[in-house]
Amino acid sequence: MANESKSVLKVIQDNIVAVGAIVVILMLIIPLPTVMLDLFMAVNLAMAIVVLLTVLYTPKASHFSSFPRVILFLTLFGLGINVSSTRLILSLGMRFDGRMVRAFSTFVVGGGSGNQGLVVGMVIFIILIVIQTVVITKGATRVSEVAARFSLDSMSQKMFAVDNELNSGAITEEQARARRKDIQRDSDFYSAMDGSSKFVSGNVKAGIFITVINLLAGLITGMVLRHEPFANALTNYCRLTIGDGLLSQLPSLLLSFATGLIVTGSNAEEPLSDQLQQQFTISGQIYCIGGGAMGLLGLVPGMPWYILVPLGGVSIAIGMSLIRMEKTRKEKAAIAAAQAKTQGQSGGSPEDVSPVVPLDPLSLELGYALIPLVDKEKGAELLERVTRIRREAALDLGLVVPRIRIIDNMTLDPSEYCFKIRGIDVGRSKIRLGYYMCMNTGAVVNEIKGDETRDPAFGMPAIWVPESQRQEAESSGYAVVDPPTIIATHLTEIIRSHAAEILGRQEVSAIITKIKETNPVVVDEVIDNCKFTYGEIEKVLQALLREQVSIRNMVAILETLANYGPITHNTWTLVEKVREALGLQICLQYVDEDRRLAVMNLSQSLSEKILQHKVEPPDGSLPFVAFDPVDGRRWIKTVSDAFAAMQGKNYRPVIVCAAEVRQLVKNSTERELPGLVVLSINEIMAAGNAIELEFIGDIKDETGDR
Repeated sequence: MANESKSVLKVIQDNIVAVGAIVVILMLIIPLPTVMLDLFMAVNLAMAIVVLLTVLYTPKASHFSSFPRVILFLTLFGLGINVSSTRLILSLGMRFDGRMVRAFSTFVVGGGSGNQGLVVGMVIFIILIVIQTVVITKGATRVSEVAARFSLDSMSQKMFAVDNELNSGAITEEQARARRKDIQRDSDFYSAMDGSSKFVSGNVKAGIFITVINLLAGLITGMVLRHEPFANALTNYCRLTIGDGLLSQLPSLLLSFATGLIVTGSNAEEPLSDQLQQQFTISGQIYCIGGGAMGLLGLVPGMPWYILVPLGGVSIAIGMSLIRMEKTRKEKAAIAAAQAKTQGQSGGSPEDVSPVVPLDPLSLELGYALIPLVDKEKGAELLERVTRIRREAALDLGLVVPRIRIIDNMTLDPSEYCFKIRGIDVGRSKIRLGYYMCMNTGAVVNEIKGDETRDPAFGMPAIWVPESQRQEAESSGYAVVDPPTIIATHLTEIIRSHAAEILGRQEVSAIITKIKETNPVVVDEVIDNCKFTYGEIEKVLQALLREQVSIRNMVAILETLANYGPITHNTWTLVEKVREALGLQICLQYVDEDRRLAVMNLSQSLSEKILQHKVEPPDGSLPFVAFDPVDGRRWIKTVSDAFAAMQGKNYRPVIVCAAEVRQLVKNSTERELPGLVVLSINEIMAAGNAIELEFIGDIKDETGDR
């Protein structure tokens, strides 16, 4: 039975809004008994009070996001009650026994039969209508319109400001996402409030119209249909009209007040009570002066001194208390400042000096002439590009690039920029604002003159041309690049080539934590069962990134580590196993449009010779090939000739060899031939039929393969 009652309550709770909407619609059609009418009137009044108190305790207007719909629902609910009460009053006449209407009419008009009470009640009712219509509702409607307009107009600027803070590293991606959501929520809220305020003002007008109709229709019904004297009909129906009107307008007045409060509220994160407490205790002198004025006013003949003088005394006492509190606060602040100054002059204690001065993971330093590129008032083009670079790095390499701090550096040349990784300079160049870099990619039909330079990202020859010649350069076939794009492209290439240096243990920990949310089993197996440390995982990932292999498929990487972890923890063996698992992904990086992979095969004799000269350091660092100088030069020449031959045939230089020597081939040629790609036969086999392999030659030992 308990479970059944809980399920029934759950069904009611889930559908209470829908049921309420249907009830409101039915109220407009079906007559209600007076008991139900009294209940609905009490609920309407209670809901209006609850909404008003909710607004008072809501820190930020948009936090009460359902307020516009609540206003609409309660407005329709109140109108339904008004229609039902009108139907009952006109149909029952003096037999109408609605307790709520009778109680309100008796309270305002009085229990006597004289006309004085009716006049007083009608005047009070009219005053309430005027206050609600002219003061509260009209003001709230106007404020809603202005707030909606300004919210929509400033939305793009606020979004742009968030993007700038994200690009400059002031906030994280999650914080930026939360701020964008808040801005969107504010805009949606004030737009909805602009419409809902019209419902409030319309409800007031409808209430006035219904009240007039009630009074006129009551007089006609009483005198014509029930043959009552005019005085009796006026007295009876006027009482009921006033009671019914007050019961309908009082909740409407509370809703109008709540609407005015919520649209005039600030965007502060404190409720109204805390704001008032903070803002009304700024200075105690205000209360002292005000209390003195009240005391002097009490001495004027005829004034109620017994009220004004004590009130002034209380105000002065409050002011003196606030002055003492402010004085104490200032004394404490002065003591703290003096202590800080003394410690600063004496150098402070050793505990006050941080043992580590942290370096920015990534920083972009600009000469003062390049500051306009990040100036918000001038578009801040570079900031937008930096955000895009971080996003592209996450998609291409699977590496979440830390925030890039952009700062000015007065030691740089005015037009120079410098990119640093943990304080180490990894790339710099000079650019010219107001000029464009033009590169000849082979499509130039008419060469133009300009100041010669080189593209900092790829080292291609280029020229600088002024902005006035941009169109001419584009029509001549040059690739024209503006300064923000130059820096962004250079930055992208630096991040790609130094991805292994950017990845650290903290980044590895963040990646593992994120993967554990969706794949906890493989993470537990790698960390708990196989006992891999973050440092060991970091070495594997760095080895992959060093050869431009994306680590985005972390699940496959961790599963491979879990498979081979019980056998070995040797980094370089694990790297090759992971590369085999990612074989298709790696091969697809180097195929052409037809998914054809052109490679040169390393001969078996050269592979055996490399293995014979393999050296494995005892500290577990990267194995290398220890050729004597003559063999070393011959080896580099052999590979260089193959490299040149592939480039001459417009092929990307790719060598395929046995898995046992792949790392040795790559390591021994990396300095002289950094663009050479070395794949193992196991990686190609893992790709299967998804690619088409094309052997274009063999790399043979000049002395052994004859």
